Amino acid sequence: MIVVMKNGCTQQQMNAAIRIMEEGGVKVMVSRGSENTVLGAEGNAANIDRERLSLLPGVERVMRVSEPYKLANRKYHPDDTVIDLPGGASVGGGRLAVFAGPCSVESREQIVGVARAVQAAGACALRGGAFKPRTSPYAFQGMGTDGIRLLCEARAETGLPVVSEILSTEDLDLFEEHVDIIQVGARNMQNFDLLKHLGRVSKPILLKRGLSSTIEEWLMSAEYILAAGNPRVILCERGIRTFETYTRNTLDLSAVLAVKRQSHLPVLVDPSHACGHAWMVERMALAAAAAGADGLIVEVHNDPANALCDGQQSLTPEQFAALMAKLRPLAACVGKAV
Repeated sequence: MIVVMKNGCTQQQMNAAIRIMEEGGVKVMVSRGSENTVLGAEGNAANIDRERLSLLPGVERVMRVSEPYKLANRKYHPDDTVIDLPGGASVGGGRLAVFAGPCSVESREQIVGVARAVQAAGACALRGGAFKPRTSPYAFQGMGTDGIRLLCEARAETGLPVVSEILSTEDLDLFEEHVDIIQVGARNMQNFDLLKHLGRVSKPILLKRGLSSTIEEWLMSAEYILAAGNPRVILCERGIRTFETYTRNTLDLSAVLAVKRQSHLPVLVDPSHACGHAWMVERMALAAAAAGADGLIVEVHNDPANALCDGQQSLTPEQFAALMAKLRPLAACVGKAV
């Protein structure tokens, strides 16, 4: 249940509504928008006296929320969420944020070189995997803590905030201290224990859609983080598993529209993992921007042919710069700025 307060309602009127809701046995979450303030009931709202609530001065309407996700729901939070990043960048709010970098950190020369290149092209954050969840136990698993250290060195060289994927709650302290945006990969989207722990940190969380997850399941995973106290969730569509084998996954651009209709959370698109082929990335990135995505996360490597992970889907720095040059006028057409 949510209660929409009238524009200009007093604090006393709001307190009266909150009191009735709490008497019904729920915790009340307050969301202040540009036009209205919304009170959200967290818990079982069956015992709330809706009629008494609706008659209060200052209450515009009382609404049931049928979707199981409450805090992620646009009904509860009508205005788009904007998440500020270190260095002055932001995700949402009319900006097209671009995160770029290699699938995995391989050496200081590699990560610092790529960081400088993507910064020069206009990226607002550096992505790089230090811990890699791989299908094969024999594939490169990442550099671990050494990879995090090298990401920190690249950040010191460029000023770019860093994005990296966490695999375990055991590494939470390491990530909270050294990583600016903590990524939850597709395989961990429903690792609920990890999500609850991430809800207790203050860092932005980049939540990728699971391999075969529905939009509702994806938003419910975001709800775990929000309900635990962290409102800084960024969603990422990275393609889903279908019967098609030509591409690595199937990029569901319709999910961008669906999620932005249902939720206030910003949505990025990862065309690299969705397609699996570098030659497709530019067009799919442009399509994502045209579809209204709040940003992109693009794999860039300075030597894709010899990359230890996902070289076949990585752009070179030169290809990434060309993509950024095309993104700027297209973003302007849909009311955004890179």
